[in-house]
Amino acid sequence: MMRGLLVALGFLTRVPVPPAVFDDTRASGQSLAWYSTVGAMVGALLWLLAQLLHAWPPLLSSAVILIGWIGITGALHLDGLADSADAWIGGIGSRERTLDIMKDPRCGPAGVVALIALLLLKFAALASAPANGGLALLLAPVLGRAVLTLAFVTTPYARSQGLGSALRDAPRGACWLGIAVAGILSLACGWRGLAALAVVAIVFVLWRRACMRRLGGFTGDTCGALAEITEAVVLVAMLVAT
Repeated sequence: MMRGLLVALGFLTRVPVPPAVFDDTRASGQSLAWYSTVGAMVGALLWLLAQLLHAWPPLLSSAVILIGWIGITGALHLDGLADSADAWIGGIGSRERTLDIMKDPRCGPAGVVALIALLLLKFAALASAPANGGLALLLAPVLGRAVLTLAFVTTPYARSQGLGSALRDAPRGACWLGIAVAGILSLACGWRGLAALAVVAIVFVLWRRACMRRLGGFTGDTCGALAEITEAVVLVAMLVAT
């Protein structure tokens, strides 16, 4: 199971891990159960960075935190957000065309706009929140990874092959445990955590329904979009619920 954690850490972040762990197909499947744990690690690093920058002007510190956030994750899910935006608009309702556009490495206008809008929303939420995000910085990455686990255990994978195909055999019990822990952590954050959890549930249901109707399931890109949107709505929900 610990090799599964290393796979999850190496895939979801830019933290270096032994390359050999990615050759272990069993560990790749087990990695899905560790996604929430990796999210907690990312959140802890961001929270620590926020504490180090607490004396800086809010706009400057928020920008540095956001850049650090992108750096830790290697913009993995931002890429999925951009591809999904381009494909959803350019696909004009066609499953095949939507999937083909997601494979295109180029970023179109819709993808650029989606990236700018989401990063602007995250930045504004960080700059507006006390202590540059506080608990929201811890919770957002956790829920952003927990919804990926939830997506893979409740929804078909839309492609026959791809980065997510190895996760279809993930241990369901361990995955549900990781999801439950993320939910408990949200509730431990009080009213604000409950508000964030409720909004995340709504986002998940709506995005899952959209992906099922268009694609018949999730892809790696649509999961990336889900993770980014989830992080953003957690920041906003916890700020508004203050």
